[in-house]
Amino acid sequence: MTEELAQDILTRAMSAGVTLTTAESCTGGMVAAAITDIAGSSNIFERGVVTYSNAAKVELLGVQPATLEAHGAVSEEVAAEMAEGARARAGADLAVSVSGIAGPGGSEHKPEGRVCFGLASASGTRTETVEFGALGRGKVRAAATRHALQLLLDALP
Repeated sequence: MTEELAQDILTRAMSAGVTLTTAESCTGGMVAAAITDIAGSSNIFERGVVTYSNAAKVELLGVQPATLEAHGAVSEEVAAEMAEGARARAGADLAVSVSGIAGPGGSEHKPEGRVCFGLASASGTRTETVEFGALGRGKVRAAATRHALQLLLDALP
């Protein structure tokens, strides 16, 4: 399924002349890997950044320390700033970001399986949170990767 999504993204992005970038935390580059697994992806994929630590989010993507302090890394506010920072730094048309708690663990306020997504384009930024549940680390990461790819695909003309 991931390969099919990535192939569809490549086909539609090439047709529309759209470039993409990714900013990932809990998925550790899995979204970028899915896209770049497809031959020809260099035509549309600019770069992917894995910003696992808060310091990396600040240094590489321009996430504001105050946003991290106020909302935490797993928040729609941080996901928005990640996507916007990635898009601006890459000069890409479309950016997706992923930040979540793959597990094991979590807390009452931020449970395992919660993943926040950002999608930035010239028309603005939108965010969403998906509660995948305590599926286990690998399954949460795989589900988040598929969801991020679907967000990209849905945003393409």
